[in-house]
Amino acid sequence: MRKQIGTGLLVFLCVAVGCVAVPVKDSGLKTTPVITQSFASQEVRLGETWKIYLNASDPIGEMRKIYGIVEQPGQIYPVSITKVSKENGKEFSGYLYLSTAPPATPLDGTTFTLTVQIQDKSGNFSQPVVFPLLVRSVATQEVPPQGVFKDRDLGPIMVTVKALIGSPR
Repeated sequence: MRKQIGTGLLVFLCVAVGCVAVPVKDSGLKTTPVITQSFASQEVRLGETWKIYLNASDPIGEMRKIYGIVEQPGQIYPVSITKVSKENGKEFSGYLYLSTAPPATPLDGTTFTLTVQIQDKSGNFSQPVVFPLLVRSVATQEVPPQGVFKDRDLGPIMVTVKALIGSPR
C-alpha cells in the first residue's frame, strides 16, 4: 500500500511540475575533455619562452580547442585559442608556449596568471587549470618531470604580455 502511495505521489509531482522520467542508458563515458596532468614553471627569465605542459584526453575523441586566458593585476588579455588537430582529438601530450620577449616596457617582476581549458566539438569545457608566473631578469625555468609529457609543440598562447606602467607588479 505504501509503495502505491509513494509511486502515485511521484507521478503526481512529475505531472504537476512538468517533468517526465525517461530512462537513459548510461554509457559510463565522461563526455567532457579532461586535463589529466599539467606542469609549468612558476618563474621564467625575462626574454625566455614559457612552456606550459599538458596531458589531456576525451573518451569520445572530440577535443577541438585549447583556450588560454592571461591575466595580471589590472589587465586581462584577449582569449587565446589554439586548435587541436583531429589526430589529437582523443588524447594529446605536449606544451603550449608564451613569449616573454622584452616589450617596450620592462617585465622584470611582473606576475601573470594563465588559465587553460579545453573545449570539445559539442562545446563542453574541461575543468580549468591555473598557472602562476613571475617574470624576472634572473630566474631559472623549471623543467617538467621526466617521462610525463611529450616534447611536442601544441601551439602558442597568442598574446603579447606587457608591464603596466604605474601598477603594482
